[in-house]
Amino acid sequence: MIKDVAEDRVENIINKLVSFHTRHTLSTQNSTTRGIGAARDWIYKEMQASAEPSEGRTKVYFNSYIQDVDGSRILFPVNITNVVAQIDGTDDSNRLYVVTGHYDSRALDALDYESYAPGADDDASSVAVVMEMARICATKKPKATMIFAAVAGEEQGLYGSANLAKTLKQANLNVAGNWNNDIVGTRKGQPFAPINDYTIRLFGASIFYPNASTSTLQRSIARIGGWNDSPAQNLGRYIAEIAAGAAKYVGMQVKLIYRPDRFTEALEDFTHQHQDPRVQDGHQYGDLIEYVDFDYTARVAKVNLASMWSAANAPAAPTNVTIITEIGSGASSLDEPLDLSSNDSLFSWNASNDTLTASHELVWRSSGALQWTHQLAVDGSSVRVPLSKDNYQFGVRAVGKDGRKSPAVFPLPA
Repeated sequence: MIKDVAEDRVENIINKLVSFHTRHTLSTQNSTTRGIGAARDWIYKEMQASAEPSEGRTKVYFNSYIQDVDGSRILFPVNITNVVAQIDGTDDSNRLYVVTGHYDSRALDALDYESYAPGADDDASSVAVVMEMARICATKKPKATMIFAAVAGEEQGLYGSANLAKTLKQANLNVAGNWNNDIVGTRKGQPFAPINDYTIRLFGASIFYPNASTSTLQRSIARIGGWNDSPAQNLGRYIAEIAAGAAKYVGMQVKLIYRPDRFTEALEDFTHQHQDPRVQDGHQYGDLIEYVDFDYTARVAKVNLASMWSAANAPAAPTNVTIITEIGSGASSLDEPLDLSSNDSLFSWNASNDTLTASHELVWRSSGALQWTHQLAVDGSSVRVPLSKDNYQFGVRAVGKDGRKSPAVFPLPA
């Protein structure tokens, strides 16, 4: 599959999106050649064409709503439409993996919906990644559901992606991971090239990210650590691990960064981001297509494809993963069981009920390490190991019959 990513198709998609003059969320939706409406309809048509070989397995649809005036960047009520391709899973269709990139663009003035705003890197590059992945996966049969979405309204306030998330949540679907791409078309000749030409940054929100945490969870994390073990960060570790294992095929290294954001190039060039195209003091400004490296963007697509396909064909991650914190504490009475006076760590979890799960693994790393360094195969749903919870961070992941593994889940105190 990875070898099917075509650099020339990536280039053609970006070129076409740039040709619409502007893709500002407030731009015209009635033209066939200009504005966000024309871009939307072209993306839909291309995704429909890519879906034809799927024999009906790939559905292409609009996810739309009317966004009212917001007093900030929405000047009048506007239709915000995401273009979505969906392949239902053969074994676990309720478990979803989503890849996104935004197809809207903007000028220097966020409210200027008329001026030329090519948005080649930000973010036609990511839409090319999404569309190329959808094309390749259309002929496949993933175990879990895969969604490929070109979202709108990002530059005005993340409106399109928020509506997609709301739609999936209201449908009671299990969104197990989101690969959000933004500005993934870095140009050659950056500082520290060629290192940056082969690096993609992956941002993962911490456990304390607003609206994704509770005071109870924060107290639990404070007891045992885990500020860098949120679901997003463990998904990041998973993606980095897959990319490293397929290094000779994807040609990229994933740099993990613990803060909220997205997949993005190794070093952003702000003279070509949100800038009106112009020459000033002898320097060219603007998000123009000549500053996009299509080979780099194609390799970003390979990282996304390899990791998302692996996740969609691995078993679901275990749930209710816990660590028994009473072990390893000083005795408080003569009646206390002796086996609690130990530096052991005891874990338990609920296995997923899908047929893909064969076993589980306990993984761990020292508290200062970014990536898992050790693993232990476990046949049941609990394990006790002679490792101190003070010295290591742990996770539990499911292992499939074919060896595919889920992202790890951080254990919370029982």
